[in-house]
Amino acid sequence: MLDQNDYQWLFRKAPTMATSISEDGVYLDVNDAFVARLGYERSEMVGRPPEDFVTPASARQIAEEYRPALRRTGNLENKPISFVTSTGEVVDCNTNAIVEYDTAGAYMRTIAMHSEITDQARANFKYRQLYRSTPAMLHTVDGDGLIITVTDHWLQKLGYTRKEVVGRPITDFFSETDRERYAGSRLKALIRDGDFNNFERQMVTRSGEVLDLVTSAISHRDADGNVDRMLVASKDVTERLRAERRLRQTLAENARLREELERERDYLREEVNVALNFGRIVGTSPALQRMLKRVEAVADTPASVLLQGESGVGKELVARAIHTKSPRREGPLVKVNCASIPKELFESEFFGHVKGAFTGAHRDRVGRFQLADGGTIFLDEVGEIPLELQGKLLRVLQESEFERVGDDVTRSVDVRVIAATNRDLEKLIVDGEFREDLFYRLSVFPVDVPPLRERGDDIVQLAQHFLAQTCRDFGREQLSLTQAQADQLRRYDWPGNVRELKNVIERAVILSPGNRLRLDLSMPELAPSAATPAQSEVATPPGDGHDILTETEMRDLQIRNTLSALKQSGWRVSGAGGAAELLGVRPTTLADRIRSWGIEKPGRR
Repeated sequence: MLDQNDYQWLFRKAPTMATSISEDGVYLDVNDAFVARLGYERSEMVGRPPEDFVTPASARQIAEEYRPALRRTGNLENKPISFVTSTGEVVDCNTNAIVEYDTAGAYMRTIAMHSEITDQARANFKYRQLYRSTPAMLHTVDGDGLIITVTDHWLQKLGYTRKEVVGRPITDFFSETDRERYAGSRLKALIRDGDFNNFERQMVTRSGEVLDLVTSAISHRDADGNVDRMLVASKDVTERLRAERRLRQTLAENARLREELERERDYLREEVNVALNFGRIVGTSPALQRMLKRVEAVADTPASVLLQGESGVGKELVARAIHTKSPRREGPLVKVNCASIPKELFESEFFGHVKGAFTGAHRDRVGRFQLADGGTIFLDEVGEIPLELQGKLLRVLQESEFERVGDDVTRSVDVRVIAATNRDLEKLIVDGEFREDLFYRLSVFPVDVPPLRERGDDIVQLAQHFLAQTCRDFGREQLSLTQAQADQLRRYDWPGNVRELKNVIERAVILSPGNRLRLDLSMPELAPSAATPAQSEVATPPGDGHDILTETEMRDLQIRNTLSALKQSGWRVSGAGGAAELLGVRPTTLADRIRSWGIEKPGRR
């Protein structure tokens, strides 16, 4: 039976280089082959750590990788270590090591065997060095999913050192979701299946950041066909996925806003149609018919139109009629009141601006010409544009191109222009206040909108139209004009034109206490100089107060009138024949009144 001395003799005389290492990491003994190859005395090596006799790179590997792995697994296989002889020669070795324990399980020693590597082994060693330094996120696991080695880039990405990861399960670095996905035997099953491509995976850095990765793997199989190693390449797609998520959110928000804008567009079109119905071109006078013939003639063309007429004659209504009858009717009609735009904001209003173009430009803004693309732009009070800014307008009319303020991108637009003015532009040209070339560009087809005083019986038709609509809007019983009042309306000069007439009728409805229209209270200029008895009776306020309604009575009257309309329409608020249409108000307005007055359909609780 061999004793301790025999074991020592066998150890020292073994034909391969061998070392014995204590628990605290220093040499307990080194054999003859080892000291002979390195050129040291045994006494020079015993009691010192292996790191004193290797290259700096191998010293780091021993400290960071081999020793932690040995403590976890109890053995090392084919690990490269480069020793340095006493003369400075580097000896590249493959090392295998095993930990010895006594019968009680206490640590005794680590025995390491070193074999000088061949040219092929040196090539493999060089490959391992290249593997570590490659600028890719690579790691290698064994058949159980334990990390064998990783690249420096992998460590840099995750924020760990090599000794903190080698020998640990790869799942230790997975996100919680992926750990659950590969729990139990599922990771081993994945490795057993071999190569895979473009698997999505999440790993967690030392600081807790979650990385989104796309991983692919190639596997190595042993003689029995089992996977014993798997090389996994990972690509960090965290920023790309975040950008994609932001893009999806932006696209979703854009879609929501587009739907919202389309709903708003449809609503506004309905509102415009209602407004046009209220303010439709009413009348049969020769002056109006002449104008309408010119509107019909030009509407179907792309020609620019210049509407000329006094203030209040309804030039905007004529512009809407031209747009509605044109091929651009499905496009937008954008109105710009040139007289209301501050001089310094003219370019921004017409052409838009980019964020930061000037003080107060906190965001990008789309100009009116771009909003009108594919439709019509109505330039009201065009004669009020300052002379020094008229050239910028002329350019977009001539070339259909413009740039936003603060931007160098040239944009193209397809816009039909309708301009309007109550000023004599030709006189402004003579006075040097309006560009002649701009005038000719705008007035390809001039249309004169006649003043109300030239429209004869149209005045009475308009008054009756406004009266009927205003009574419906205000929830009043329908009032009517007397013949005497109609004659008074015809005799008046109407300097404010249609706008003035509409205001007069609205005021009269408000001031009329009973079922007789008090036009004289709305506009004393219309009162006759010598009233007939019947007229005097109308003009004289009732003395007993029986025809005057209190606020409560007026409210009750509106409620009764609304109830009548609801009953007649079968309690339908909107749509053709609905109560809103009968009352001449918007469905939303009627709905608000119904709620505020607490009106409920019979039978509803």
